[in-house]
Amino acid sequence: MEFIKRSSLAQSEKVQLMALWNNEYPEKLAYKSMAAFDTYLENLKDPSHILLIDEDKKIKGWYFDFIRDNEKWFAIILDSQIHGKGIGSKMLELAKEKENELNGWVIDHSTDKKKNGEIYSSPLPFYLKNGFKKITGNRLELDKISAVKIKWAK
Repeated sequence: MEFIKRSSLAQSEKVQLMALWNNEYPEKLAYKSMAAFDTYLENLKDPSHILLIDEDKKIKGWYFDFIRDNEKWFAIILDSQIHGKGIGSKMLELAKEKENELNGWVIDHSTDKKKNGEIYSSPLPFYLKNGFKKITGNRLELDKISAVKIKWAK
């Protein structure tokens, strides 16, 4: 497996990333069309990406960051088959090398289901283990997502 840094994505990468997103995030966050996913990506301000590519050139993980409200925001998605192997932590290390702070929304409950019917497990313990702080008073409560803000700073 190797990490590849990108400032923009090829269409073939976007197709794989949408599939990864739709398979690993809660089903209610899934994108119904490539056009909708493209619109999401096009609206990210100053994005950068780290892709985790396996031996078969398939994308197994994706870190991306962007600017929102004058802060650096990020997300990570890993294929669930590679969870617990230190790969997500390594992706965060690569991001922390180039950033002074990172902000994210993290689902902090286990009531959502993924497309395959499995429960979406909250990644909050992973982020706390990796030096992030939970900003308890800052929540995102929408029809599609209930999440708490997390923050890391050098």
